[in-house]
Amino acid sequence: MFDVGFSEVVLIFGIGLVVLGPERLPKLAADIGRWAGRARAMARQLRTQLEQEVNQIDISAPPVKPPVVPTIHAPPPPVAVPPPAADTAQVPPPAADTAQVPPPAAPPAEVTHHEPKPE
Repeated sequence: MFDVGFSEVVLIFGIGLVVLGPERLPKLAADIGRWAGRARAMARQLRTQLEQEVNQIDISAPPVKPPVVPTIHAPPPPVAVPPPAADTAQVPPPAADTAQVPPPAAPPAEVTHHEPKPE
């Protein structure tokens, strides 16, 4: 988990010995060990309880799907379109594009090289 090697443990122990002294260091190490043991026991208990819950769910009958009830949709009501007002000017449809597109250019003629005649 933390990937602490032997040399790091010895270094931490040496710093703890200098800072805390030889009287308090063994008590602190015992307290840390006790806390670590409790944390492991709690994690183990939690994992066991979760596994039991998952196994209980797997064993129980699969959930029953509710039946599908077809629904009948009424057609939408007709939409009344009001007639155009008499005073509104009619807009003519847009004119088609009358621009003439020039025909494609003819392919270039073949170029031949004439060598000069020796004189």
